[in-house]
Amino acid sequence: MNHSTSPASSSTGRIDISSAVFLTDVQLEQVRAEGTRMLDTTDEQLASLRSLTPPPSDEALAEQPRWVHYPWRSTAVRVLGPAGFHRLRLDRNRNKITASEQDRLRQLSIGVVGLSVGHTVAYALAMEGLCGSLDLVDFDDVDLSNLNRIPVSLADLGVNKAIVAARRIAEIDPYLPVRVRTDGIGTDNIDDFLDGLDLVLEECDSFDVKVLVRERARARRIPVVMETSDRGVLDVERFDLEPDRPLFHGLVGDIDSTSLADLTARQKVPLGLRILDPKALSTRMAASLLEMGRTLSTWPQLGGDVLLGGASVAAAVRRFGLGEPLPSGRIRIDVDDTLDLLGDVPVVTREVTREQDERPSPVAVYRTLDTASAISFAAGRAPSGGNAQPWSLDVDDSGITLRVDPARSSSVDIAYRGSFVALGAAVHNAIAAATDRGVLGDVVVTGHGVDTAVRVEFGTEGHARSGLDITHVLARATNRAAPIAASMSLADAEELGAVADGADARAIVIIDPGTIDEVADIVAAGDRIRFLTGPLHGEMISELRWPETGADLSAHGDTGIEVTSLGIAADELIMLDVLARSDVMGALADWDAGSMLGRDTHDRISGSSAVVAVVVDGETPADYIRGGRIAQSLWVDAERRGYAVHPITPLFLYANRAEEIESISSDRGTELQDLSTSLGTTLGVLDSERIALLLRVFRTDSAPEPSRRLSL
Repeated sequence: MNHSTSPASSSTGRIDISSAVFLTDVQLEQVRAEGTRMLDTTDEQLASLRSLTPPPSDEALAEQPRWVHYPWRSTAVRVLGPAGFHRLRLDRNRNKITASEQDRLRQLSIGVVGLSVGHTVAYALAMEGLCGSLDLVDFDDVDLSNLNRIPVSLADLGVNKAIVAARRIAEIDPYLPVRVRTDGIGTDNIDDFLDGLDLVLEECDSFDVKVLVRERARARRIPVVMETSDRGVLDVERFDLEPDRPLFHGLVGDIDSTSLADLTARQKVPLGLRILDPKALSTRMAASLLEMGRTLSTWPQLGGDVLLGGASVAAAVRRFGLGEPLPSGRIRIDVDDTLDLLGDVPVVTREVTREQDERPSPVAVYRTLDTASAISFAAGRAPSGGNAQPWSLDVDDSGITLRVDPARSSSVDIAYRGSFVALGAAVHNAIAAATDRGVLGDVVVTGHGVDTAVRVEFGTEGHARSGLDITHVLARATNRAAPIAASMSLADAEELGAVADGADARAIVIIDPGTIDEVADIVAAGDRIRFLTGPLHGEMISELRWPETGADLSAHGDTGIEVTSLGIAADELIMLDVLARSDVMGALADWDAGSMLGRDTHDRISGSSAVVAVVVDGETPADYIRGGRIAQSLWVDAERRGYAVHPITPLFLYANRAEEIESISSDRGTELQDLSTSLGTTLGVLDSERIALLLRVFRTDSAPEPSRRLSL
């Protein structure tokens, strides 16, 4: 084929558009000599390719550029090699179409019959990279009357419609094989046209051909899609799944192409109307049908409707190519009907700042209560994961009994270990209050498993306990703010670590920035998995409380975390509406993406002054209760020294065995196990030890917000 002329029809009526336009060195010199415009922007193309995220493969970067000749434009353009070209051209598709999905779609071979509406359809497929090859067929030439709906130019008048479409496609993707047939479709060539096709898009005007295409496609189990430019009608006939499906959904009864041979044009009109459903036609289309042959030469079509058809067919092809739901049937995507639904947009204003809290401080409330109530109040001020407050407190004249409430547990609270840590913190507070009131007696742990309970007896004289200043205990609060870069002194680290001395446990205080950053990486990776695992994501989002939901921060409040306490700038809180969407997280999980989901966690941990792990030697409920008591004591001491404290609960923290990690996320069990092992190694946790609680300790100018509390 001569590279310098328009493609010519082969003996079968097919023309290969793309393979002939890539120039050899000899041909390149020839077109230059002929005065062809030479356009070379490969330096810019390569720079754009290098700037992509993630970076392109070495193979794509190493490809040699190629010259492609467009004789109908008297222009030759130098383009990247195929891998780099497709990577750059289709990069903006991601992730509405992922890279792997793009590769799958490139396996499709699609035929388009009729290149009026079909022109826009074919072009949309090429733009989005939805196929690996296209077969276009139309016997007709471009006429001036076509320019209201076919995106061609006056320079294309008199050129075959299929050729014009193929040229336009070659100008956006010369690597896409496009074959054209300029002799139309009939019984003599329909089988040749269908050979190798995965899908047929039928957009022709001839009723005979419409039936013929469906007959032969059904015989070959090739699905057919048709878009009709009135009220956005889209028809899908899945002959691949339903080989006995009647043509046109059975709307025209038992019909075959041979029975149409003797019908006049007038006799075919009722059949066409039965396909279109005259009751569902737009008012103007139905009225126009009555004017055809009188005041109208043919039925009307609008360019906007045709463009909509290209978009709807492209969406259907994406579903088909990716194996997503695309049943047989019909749908109307009617823009005019949709515009009738225009209305005011409801404006929802979320109040994300809280007025200054004028309620009495916890210490002031505590001072007004009788002894038993004060001790119960102090216990209820303890921290807990997600502020679930997973305990029950029973107070009588002789003491207070604290138990875990299993109803307030979560799926990551394996064997209620996190709840027992929270219970231990509540025990610490109860002991502090009983000490302050001078009634502390014996502290006894009883029971086994989930029935484990702690009894704080009230004595007549009370035991003296040091370091349990009730003012500091009641003022303790979770601070989720971003840290101010500040190191922790070795003296502070040693004194915080000493809090656990003599308690059959220890506090590992990490102040080395490099090690803290390693911990940040591990915890952030776990947070990403929490977001991407449906049930875990749902639990996490359910913990959040927006102010307009009626937050009551008095003693009669409830559980959950105020979004205003998250340390997120008010103008960025709207991102929570995206992060809260399960469908978004599901898409990221499918793509194995979402690297930014743990970024905030990472930044807050890595910028902290220290990371502290309270570890216990054992994993019974009593061990975790002891860990919770130590963690609360350390927390209060850190705040007394001017630090803020925020507990970190990695997804795998309370899963001590492989099967327990598997129960959290079966799809990512191995990844979680590796993270758990890495955290223990990084912190220096012994094999016999278990982490009761992990804390980030930091400096900040931001005061913590009061948290919700259940009525006691």
